[in-house]
Amino acid sequence: MTDKVTLSPLTPELTGALRDVRVTDDQVMFSGQPFEVIDNPEPDLDIHVILLNGQVVGMFRIDNGYHRAYAFARPDTPGLRTFLIDQQMQGRGIATACCKQLQSYLSDHYPHATAVFLTVNLQNPRARKVYLAGGFGDTGKEWPYGDAGPQNILRLNLGG
Repeated sequence: MTDKVTLSPLTPELTGALRDVRVTDDQVMFSGQPFEVIDNPEPDLDIHVILLNGQVVGMFRIDNGYHRAYAFARPDTPGLRTFLIDQQMQGRGIATACCKQLQSYLSDHYPHATAVFLTVNLQNPRARKVYLAGGFGDTGKEWPYGDAGPQNILRLNLGG
């Protein structure tokens, strides 16, 4: 990929562009649509955007209260949630390029964190493949309580 993928916390200048990002109907059950999280902010969740050559093409959230909902997490292991790439931009390697930057990016933005967890639905093997290619490791455990069914638990070690 010769295009440049970068990551940034959501700023007021980027909000309008993120509001226009969409996923396909069959992906909504895994991530929702960006406007839903913009319009309904949650106190412990920080929104970050994924840019391709400076254009907003996706997003993810970091859940600093992840340990309160997921017994396998601790206060120093936030959760990665709502990871998505615009439906028109999928299949270009953007998600994998993003995941490969997460270790450094999250270490810089969350210096207290020793790792980040995520759960990926068993019905979403493409996403699981992307996360693994991007550096996440499979814990070998499942979270049975996902909104759309059982999920694999993945972990990315950070420098914290």
